[in-house]
Amino acid sequence: MRTIGIVAEYNPFHGGHAHHIRRTRDLAGDCAVVAVMSGNFVQRGDCALTDKWSRARAAVEGGVDLVLELPTLWATSSAEHFAGGAAALLQDIGVDTLSFGSESGDDAPLRACAQALDSPAFQAALREHLSQGLPFALCRQRAAEALLGPQGAAPLARPNDNLGVEYLRAAGRLDFHPQVITVRRVGAGHDGGDDPRYPSASHLRSQVWAGQRQADNPAALAVNQRGVLTLLRRMTAEDFAALPDCGEGLSQRLERCARQAVSLEQLYTLAKTKRYAHARIRRAVLWAALGLRQDMRPARPPYLRVLAFNQTGRQLLRSYAGPRPLITKPTHGKGIPLLELEARCTDFYALCRTHPTPAGAEWRTSPVVL
Repeated sequence: MRTIGIVAEYNPFHGGHAHHIRRTRDLAGDCAVVAVMSGNFVQRGDCALTDKWSRARAAVEGGVDLVLELPTLWATSSAEHFAGGAAALLQDIGVDTLSFGSESGDDAPLRACAQALDSPAFQAALREHLSQGLPFALCRQRAAEALLGPQGAAPLARPNDNLGVEYLRAAGRLDFHPQVITVRRVGAGHDGGDDPRYPSASHLRSQVWAGQRQADNPAALAVNQRGVLTLLRRMTAEDFAALPDCGEGLSQRLERCARQAVSLEQLYTLAKTKRYAHARIRRAVLWAALGLRQDMRPARPPYLRVLAFNQTGRQLLRSYAGPRPLITKPTHGKGIPLLELEARCTDFYALCRTHPTPAGAEWRTSPVVL
């Protein structure tokens, strides 16, 4: 039986995700599906709408067999590190096939992009564009176009294809060579709007905050924005410099803007420039609020944390013989430094919920079993 790996946030789980899982099973035949899912914080630099155990339950109810947590140090990082942490966990659990959504539905151009981005010629072209003070994403796109032409580099401008390229690059760095299934994305695009069958996750989140859709005690960093701003105003430029991607003068800018802003949205607006993208600012603010630093993130996640599983997932867990600890009970994580850190992040998440909850959920909550 094949073991399929999926990387996701499921923020929230919706019809497009269910379609991806169904289509993957149609293409793969008899298989087990493992999802590596972001925990309580996500790559856009914010809280997940609902807690990780609720989202993991929805994933298993929607067709996944086993859900593993992508720890916060990777889940809230740039695409390269996000993909690297997820690929490492899928390699550890024994996945032989990687499935992801794709605008193109074809893995060949994605492989060509991945190969080009890891070439010395690309690095040279990238440095040349960066020296002009342009945003990283634009420099990356232009450097790729210089090697592949506009059509060959087009996947990098499409959100799902771009992530697929990063998954392939990350797997290559790990000497991990799974087969690949690409499922063409249907419905609303990434960060798009409504769709009768497949609305975007961002649209569903906006409906929750507008009171048009229900969610169980939703969370957002803005719910606790005074607490966040309090933490940021205590930081120096040197503290901000310890965050990922905070070079090039960004640390000084964040220190100055944190002292001026009276809301998170104002902080993001003040700090954003052509060089510093909105997403980069949001991630830096989140890392600062959580008390994280770049030197805390090792090369790969040092454990596998189980969030939810069904009977097929139970069989995968029983057959696990990987090199890193498999955490199936909350107390098994005691004494693992990065899981202790994750617990502190979960305690902060509890204060970002519409109705704050007590600390300690990381040590009280067992995996969901269906």
